[in-house]
Amino acid sequence: MLQPSPRVIWLWVSKTSYAAIVIITACFLVISYGALFSQAVRTSPRQTWKNNWSVLTTGATYIVVLLISIVLCVKRRITIARKMQRVSKAHTGLNKRDIPKPVHDYIMEEYARSCLITYECQPKNTVHLGWGRLGTKYSGMRFRRTLLDTIADIDNRARLVIPSHPVLKPHARILHHFRFILPLLPKDEDGLTALHYYDSAIQLARISEQELTEEEFETGMRAASDIQQILNECRLEMLEESRTQLNVSPHSGLKKYS
Repeated sequence: MLQPSPRVIWLWVSKTSYAAIVIITACFLVISYGALFSQAVRTSPRQTWKNNWSVLTTGATYIVVLLISIVLCVKRRITIARKMQRVSKAHTGLNKRDIPKPVHDYIMEEYARSCLITYECQPKNTVHLGWGRLGTKYSGMRFRRTLLDTIADIDNRARLVIPSHPVLKPHARILHHFRFILPLLPKDEDGLTALHYYDSAIQLARISEQELTEEEFETGMRAASDIQQILNECRLEMLEESRTQLNVSPHSGLKKYS
């Protein structure tokens, strides 16, 4: 069961005590006024509270005391609120001159101890399936999500090379979707391109119940990198060819009309 913090307990005790003091004070005031009211009635010649100046004076005195008390309480609350508004809410660092040396040394010791505990509590030599191992370049990286995120990037690059490239569908086979860039990719000794390896890795990431191994992830990422590099080279060649045509066209036009 969740236990309340000491601060919450202290705040509750403080508010309860304040309310109890106010209630007790109000009860004593009512009792004292009742006693004085009764005495004023008994000591009057007609023993009635009507047209009794003693009762009126006593009541007026208590009303004045009540009003003064309310004014003082409101003034106190306003003063505290204004002082709290002047307190800076921004984080301010402490220097050695701001606090006593024993306090500063204690803070530094606790900070060093906390840092040491945090460092010792970090997992070491822990392997989670589908995640990069600690201390490697894949640390904190989920293989499945990272590999699937490369599909959109390759699709955008392919669209720059082939503007009429088909729209990417969520569950389309990679080999079929990128079939138009297949002639641009070189083949290895087995007659396979980087797109074939990339398609296999994506299929594993999509439908396999088991998480990807680091070797499978590296194979897929290497294939994705090769595809991206080739698409970038094709894009640069297209831009260079367009620039060359723009530079040649004006000269050919001048020769024609000369």
